[in-house]
Amino acid sequence: MKYFALFIVCLFMGCNETTKVTESSYTNPLLDKDSAVLHLADPFVYKYDSLYYMTGTGGLQDGNFVCYVSSDLITWEKRGALYQKPAGHVSSSLFWAPEVKFYKGKFYLTYSCYFTDRNLMQTCLAVSDRPEGPFKDLYTPWFDLGYSAIDSHIFVDDDGIPYLYYSKNGMYDKAATGEIYVVKLKEDLSGLDGEPVFVSGASQEWERVAWERNRCNEGPSVFKRDGRYYMTYSGNDTGYEFYGVGVSTASHPLGPWVKYADNPLMTTDLSKGISSPGHNSLVEAPDGSLYIVYHRHADPHCQKPNWDRVVCMDRLYFDENGKLCTDGPTNTAQKVEW
Repeated sequence: MKYFALFIVCLFMGCNETTKVTESSYTNPLLDKDSAVLHLADPFVYKYDSLYYMTGTGGLQDGNFVCYVSSDLITWEKRGALYQKPAGHVSSSLFWAPEVKFYKGKFYLTYSCYFTDRNLMQTCLAVSDRPEGPFKDLYTPWFDLGYSAIDSHIFVDDDGIPYLYYSKNGMYDKAATGEIYVVKLKEDLSGLDGEPVFVSGASQEWERVAWERNRCNEGPSVFKRDGRYYMTYSGNDTGYEFYGVGVSTASHPLGPWVKYADNPLMTTDLSKGISSPGHNSLVEAPDGSLYIVYHRHADPHCQKPNWDRVVCMDRLYFDENGKLCTDGPTNTAQKVEW
């Protein structure tokens, strides 16, 4: 019926030949142009004009963030460094979780790294005129709240107000602990505009499976649909079993945020060869559909902890009740039409 409808459109528009629908497929994990698997953690994908850009943790030596480019979201080409740590940078190591946001004509890069003098992970902000960089530091750190702040994510609402979501990380009762917070940003992104508001911590059963070792919510990613705000976030420890993605919703960027009762959206399923999918970004595909790009263990049966992670993606959609759902996590061929 779809192809017949396209034929009728062409007939009435005077097309010389029948329009063709391009159908292709991909299989997780994603590949580069040389068919090599993308070994990258915390993948962040953003689109500008007709191209997609990807960065993440790893891919280059610590202190540098890689830049991949794609026209179809499926096959990626390495373009070199998105960001390179300059001489004299106040941080020594552990450059993690880069994200890029286009805001008021410029591209802003958030990332976290370790500050020896504070013994904390802190968020930094860099800027570029181009989506592929190079990015130059503006603030190192961007802010200092007296605790480790990682996985920063900028969200700009329809009214132009920018917000920052991040994970407050530390140790509590000998367990790694992460809590998500949100705070309004100054219009020029020079700092925070208000006090951070608590979003969520490890509260659901699936997030408490290794309570003695890990109590984390982290990696927030936010979008808006039909006046409602949706957040995907990760729970548990990425190096171990049971890392996964949950969903929260709110009627305002500052919350209150409420988790789906049937979380997680995705988690380990060794029967399907999938281990610890998590830390994601969200992007629109060429056909307008929504996709989640995430990492998971390269070898699902690896000895844990393990930090060799690969990039995967799966389709997101809303069911008849407006609930966010996914086709994933998958490792079989997925058909797409673009």
